[in-house]
Amino acid sequence: MADRLPASVAETLALLERGGYVADRALATTVYLALAMQRPLFLEGEPGTGKTEIAKVLADGLDRRLVRLQCYDGLDLAASAYEWNHARQLMAIRLAEAAGETDRDVLTRSIYTREFLLERPLLSAIDPLLPPAVLLIDELDRADEPFEAFLLELLADFQITVPEYGTIRAEVPPPVIITSNRTREVHDAIRRRCLYHWVDYPDAVRERAILARKAPQVPKKLSAQVVAFVQRLREQDLFKLPGVAETIDWAAALHHLDQHELSAGAVDETLGVLLKYQDDIAKVRGAEAARLVAEAHADALA
Repeated sequence: MADRLPASVAETLALLERGGYVADRALATTVYLALAMQRPLFLEGEPGTGKTEIAKVLADGLDRRLVRLQCYDGLDLAASAYEWNHARQLMAIRLAEAAGETDRDVLTRSIYTREFLLERPLLSAIDPLLPPAVLLIDELDRADEPFEAFLLELLADFQITVPEYGTIRAEVPPPVIITSNRTREVHDAIRRRCLYHWVDYPDAVRERAILARKAPQVPKKLSAQVVAFVQRLREQDLFKLPGVAETIDWAAALHHLDQHELSAGAVDETLGVLLKYQDDIAKVRGAEAARLVAEAHADALA
């Protein structure tokens, strides 16, 4: 069955591979343990290292809904978990009063039912009335620190308590993936409830394998040189190092320009695909780019 959880690290590696995700064994082991132990998985690392993609691949491989909560500054319970449909509640009260209902307790009980509850991602992921899901809480570090307190009950018990209604608990606990780009420290209370893995930039061998899966149209020679260049570039003191997503985009861009091997001129013309800040582009363009190209050619041959 597609929704059967992998029974070993090897099966987890195979599941990720089928989804086009090239993982090392350490990451696959942590993913397997999170699934087997029904523990949330906290993935931390630089932007562009493939943290979010893991949740997408798991949802596809397990044939489950992907429920994504994209975090941002000011995120609150109403936007992340649930809120009451106040307009419908008010209409229901007026209709009940028009029908002669005057008991306030009866009116109150009648409007705090599931039909008036608006589900947001967190509640949707554990709703026993809906198909099983994979919950992605993306870029938690972008949310305010007080928001993390909302997550503790969910992460510990896969349930959410709605004061006016009661506790809603998952019948099938969803795999939970939490990502952070470490723009701030996430509280220890969150970390204690999760298994943890730092997702680093891939080494050259794994990045070439990723590029072969994600951009198979790029010639092998160019692909090897692109990876070697990016690997060298990540050793530089830049404001924002390029992630794997930028490597894939850059290789595809060079292929669209009919480049068959890396040249200093092509690098200078396309740095905006690879780097996203002008200071970084200015630092690399010209003599530095030419030096890195020469080193990338040598690395690719080696």
